[in-house]
Amino acid sequence: MSESANSIDKGMAAVVAAETNLSDVRGEIGELIYCGYNINDLAEKATFEEVVHLLHRGHLPAADELAALKAEFCASRNLPGGVIDVLKALPKDTSPMHALRTGVSALGCFDSEAETQDDLEAVRKKSIQIMAQVPVIVAAFHRLRQGKELLESDNSLGEAANFIWLITGNKPSEDMERTMDICYILHADHGFNASTFSGRVTIATLSDVYSAVTSAIGTLKGPLHGGANEGVIKMLQEIGDLEKVDAYVDDCLANKRRIMGIGHRVYRVLDPRAPHLKRMAQKLTKELGEPKWIQMSERIAELMLEKKNLNANVDFYSATVYYSLDIPTDLFTPIFAIARTAGWTAHMIEHLDGNRLIRPRAQYAGDEGKPWVPLGDR
Repeated sequence: MSESANSIDKGMAAVVAAETNLSDVRGEIGELIYCGYNINDLAEKATFEEVVHLLHRGHLPAADELAALKAEFCASRNLPGGVIDVLKALPKDTSPMHALRTGVSALGCFDSEAETQDDLEAVRKKSIQIMAQVPVIVAAFHRLRQGKELLESDNSLGEAANFIWLITGNKPSEDMERTMDICYILHADHGFNASTFSGRVTIATLSDVYSAVTSAIGTLKGPLHGGANEGVIKMLQEIGDLEKVDAYVDDCLANKRRIMGIGHRVYRVLDPRAPHLKRMAQKLTKELGEPKWIQMSERIAELMLEKKNLNANVDFYSATVYYSLDIPTDLFTPIFAIARTAGWTAHMIEHLDGNRLIRPRAQYAGDEGKPWVPLGDR
């Protein structure tokens, strides 16, 4: 292997691929910034729609701009009949992330202008449309697999509340709506994470937005990325009781098994999103009178910080929040996708503005000089 191979970084952790104005993940100090605003301020004071406008336009919206964005969301929620037919044709045991990926890909088949990439404003409008339709796809598939009729979106509701209505048929309380809205805000963007980067790679070829979002969904699905939040609940259910946590953690560490929701690729201190979700999880479990999930989570986090100096990440507590809201476990990652579509599409627009094909090099480490062997002699 050549000397230059020593600089290879297979996970590209040390590679700066581009500049971005959208978000900054400050791993050494545990800060997350969206377009200049600290995530703590946004989680406490903003709505998801305001954050979408911030990521797509670079500034928080004035009242008329926010009203226009909400109207655009409402006008874009309906799915083409053909997409609903595709969802109906899927086996009922299909993973919701598979269904979402397939549904978004199908959306592109019913858009005669799907290939338009030369007008950034047109791409932005298409992005808002996709953002409005992604939660409808998730909810529609969930209702279909239960044999329930599909519900019409309620245009008096914001994005978070409308999603809860579409999956449950019940209007959420103000607390439930705000909880989901904060979850959306915390998941909206996160630098050049794997799914965002895959979306940027796809759009850089001047493919269409549907294809790029489909790439991002497929990447998010993995258990090392968005799928980790489903793994957290499965882990808690496997442990079962607070008294069994210590033995479970010790066994995992002894056998080098991964503790889901602990540690982060970038953050070296506490993930700044985790405390917001922890507080929501504590509040919800107290209201529901079922504290063991958060108690188990807190004990796992305490042990992992003590034994491995690793902190809980955003997936660790978001799982308990969603579970407490009575959301099916396999919808946790699709909810992540609903929120992250805001960041994905903002990054796609940013990359298209002065587009350049993303084409990294590879260091060849294979054999050389092999003689050709005829087929009959192999």
